[in-house]
Amino acid sequence: MELFSVQSFFLGFFRVLLDSSFLWLPAILGYLLWKLWLYYIRLKFLGEMEWAMLEIKFPREIPKSPRAMEMILNVLHLQRRDGNFVDKYWKGVLRPWFSLEVASFGGQIHFYLYIPKGIKKLVESQIYAQYPDIELEQVDDYTLAVARGDKENLKFYAGEYILEKEDAYPIRTYIDYGLDNLAAEEEQKTDPMTSLLELMGSLKAGEQIWFQILIRSTKTKWKDAGAKLVEKMMKRDQKEEDSFSSLMLSPGERIVLEAIERNVSKLGFDTCVRVAYLAEKDLFNRAMPHVITGAMTQYNAHNLNGFKRINATAYVNYLLRESRESARERRMFAAYCQRAAFYIPVSYSRKTYVLNTEELATIYHFPVPRRAVRGKSVVNEDYSQNIHLVAGFFFAAVFFLVAGFSGASGKFS
Repeated sequence: MELFSVQSFFLGFFRVLLDSSFLWLPAILGYLLWKLWLYYIRLKFLGEMEWAMLEIKFPREIPKSPRAMEMILNVLHLQRRDGNFVDKYWKGVLRPWFSLEVASFGGQIHFYLYIPKGIKKLVESQIYAQYPDIELEQVDDYTLAVARGDKENLKFYAGEYILEKEDAYPIRTYIDYGLDNLAAEEEQKTDPMTSLLELMGSLKAGEQIWFQILIRSTKTKWKDAGAKLVEKMMKRDQKEEDSFSSLMLSPGERIVLEAIERNVSKLGFDTCVRVAYLAEKDLFNRAMPHVITGAMTQYNAHNLNGFKRINATAYVNYLLRESRESARERRMFAAYCQRAAFYIPVSYSRKTYVLNTEELATIYHFPVPRRAVRGKSVVNEDYSQNIHLVAGFFFAAVFFLVAGFSGASGKFS
């Protein structure tokens, strides 16, 4: 009897469901068709986008703090328009994104910007305004040489880095390291990028490291989240009679509060940080993933925020490990080459986090002083050759002047 009643219930339920299908079925089909339409038009829009890869070449040293890079990022933040209703839902227009990249090929370090071709002139003008002595050259995408080449003898590793805490907590920035004050003594300044650049400069022929920071102007409410964190720390939601005691923060809490307020006062970008290491199989260094992660800890502050690694291709556990590692390697390699992080139509997308302009300028700026990095091509080779040429002419001129003077006086030194 009980079994019969249960069966009757389910039969009755499905009968009602079928009888009312004229109400819910069109809604579900409409939703699926809408998603399919968005997928199609966005894929079409992305396929028609043209990109420019700019290589940045600079002389031995430029007396500029990372604040100059922060000014450039402020301009990039203005490129946040994704169009009106027709643009977004008929043409598939998407908010533009950019990639800040550093790559080392056998110890030779190169800085790149990967940007939509439509804003190339704007970006170039802003970079020249901040760094008048650098050279910009549009080059081929360096990932294509690997993507189109023979990968049988290559071993690939990649990982991504996300924030340990909420976005409102800042990482350790160039201001914390004293790089905002050019007049400070060298001993008082430390560049956190040096660890990664030293590692890149130490690579052997046949090894490569690719460092990628994908950014897009954020539309999240991270500033509101920061304000809520500050309010929570101040305990303003407590009873009025306890309000005075709640403002008596410890020195450590005061530092955290001020850091959060400074962090959310600046412009923010949706961000994805990705690092790849590839080498010939007989040269592949299994310790390299740990060393890269060690270099990324330079930005960590124990009482604020820092980076932690996720999606590492070399750390798949349990069942079908080899096949799952291979699948993750293919996915991460495609994601790096496509500069994918923000949109579904490309092969890979993920939940991103927010870094402000100060934080981004900390993890990507140029140039590092030549003496701090062993890599050959952090410095533009043309500049180096010109310096040597000028020096040669100078010493030759001095030699002939001295020789001429000695000859006129009847002496030879």
